[in-house]
Amino acid sequence: MMSHSQPRESLVETTLPKTVRVVEVGPRDGLQNEPEPVSTPHKLLFIQKLAEAGLKHIEASSFVSPKWVPQLGDAEEIFANLPQQAGVAYSALVPNMKGFERAVASGVRHIAVFTAASETFVQHNMNMSIGASLENFKPIIAAALQENISVRGYISTCFVCPYEGEISRQAVLDVTTRLVELGVEELSVGDTVGAAAPVDVYELVGVLMSCVGLDQLSLHFHDTYGTALANVLAGLEMGVTTFDASAGGLGGCPYAPGASGNLATEDLVYMLGRMGIETGVDLDKLAEASYFIQRTLGRPLPGKGLQRILATKAKAAN
Repeated sequence: MMSHSQPRESLVETTLPKTVRVVEVGPRDGLQNEPEPVSTPHKLLFIQKLAEAGLKHIEASSFVSPKWVPQLGDAEEIFANLPQQAGVAYSALVPNMKGFERAVASGVRHIAVFTAASETFVQHNMNMSIGASLENFKPIIAAALQENISVRGYISTCFVCPYEGEISRQAVLDVTTRLVELGVEELSVGDTVGAAAPVDVYELVGVLMSCVGLDQLSLHFHDTYGTALANVLAGLEMGVTTFDASAGGLGGCPYAPGASGNLATEDLVYMLGRMGIETGVDLDKLAEASYFIQRTLGRPLPGKGLQRILATKAKAAN
């Protein structure tokens, strides 16, 4: 009997990639949006279960001020106690130099910085302009590269902004170009409100290829209109091989009213596995990790794949 992630033999010839790298953002991007902080031991066990599922890049926390994001106020304790799993890279978001210094003191070797392609969104989120945000990151990125710490750059609102509406491809290209010039090694291009359709992905990735290699590009989708997986397929067809996802569909964006959660990691891993594309992630173990955090939060998570797997297991147990 075929398992839920086993690919079928296909007569269709494709040029899709054979492997995909999944960046798990649930412990940071997901849990930061919860109304109440999750305890540190529960976070650590969640991260351990994600690592045991085969995820090799996990965004564990953010060194943001606990005053502004109390949900991530335990970043030092998290990094001091992370499970040491072979081949697993743990990263942290850093908003400013103080956050970077805290991250370095905690032994972080992979950081991420954050900006957007929308001026209004950056003002609402960071209380500064896009230009100022890039100037803010300039010394951080330089210091990180000096310490051989890898730097990822998040660019939000790359398709539609909740305040400005449609965002031009040129605006995204301008921010991407600046981050590449500053030395950012990987760019995560975000559909913050989940409004993009595949044609948007084709167009934007085609534009960005003029300044960044496909191996440096990651796509970060939300599933507000149910188009996240279709957008992943468009990215695959363009040659992108890294995608962000969040266990169980955790997360959203407090500065993007109405935006639903991130693309669920189970949904992504299932689709890729069914297509014969390797992720190295065990879907059943991944679902166990998501079920653990679902029980911790005391509410169902929105991921369709997760709920299907849980329902199937419950039926089999009866």
